[in-house]
Amino acid sequence: PKAGLTDTDAPTAMPIDDAVLTLAQWFSPSFPVGAFAYSHGLEWAVQAGDVTDAAQTQDWIDTVLRHGAGWNDCLFIAASYRATDVAAVDATARAFAASAERRETDLQGAAFAAAVANLNGTTATPRTYPVAVGEAARAADLPLELTAKMYLHGLTSSLAGAAMRLVPLGQSDGQAIIRALTPVAQDVAT
Repeated sequence: PKAGLTDTDAPTAMPIDDAVLTLAQWFSPSFPVGAFAYSHGLEWAVQAGDVTDAAQTQDWIDTVLRHGAGWNDCLFIAASYRATDVAAVDATARAFAASAERRETDLQGAAFAAAVANLNGTTATPRTYPVAVGEAARAADLPLELTAKMYLHGLTSSLAGAAMRLVPLGQSDGQAIIRALTPVAQDVAT
């Protein structure tokens, strides 16, 4: 202990429950969904000169979270989590992925479903990424809001990581963007 403090003055450790650790695993860069390969259009925005620095990158990711894939994916996570007919939710999610760039959701969803099925010893059903997440979270009895928050934090981290390579940004700028957008991810998920 520091001078003048006793062992009993130390902060109490906060328990980390299985839900947080499961979600941290699902949305970590090591989980095989290929998130590093999908920039949600950021590569085009950089090439077009629309995103050239940290401030523009943060604005761009903020827009994706609030008005693009982040918002839509949260709706599909919640819908599939609550659905009695997940296949119908998945069909709707596929309809919303109208451009070739958004069809990456099929590949990511199939990879996510396969990885979760392998961990659980079950059979995977290919779904779009957010639908696969919602379905898996319900099956694992994970809290919906926490799942959505962690999903969006993972998306933010993935996009910031892509921006670090594409813009390019330094590690400090990338981490600052993730920190600054964490409340946005929480608000959108809620």
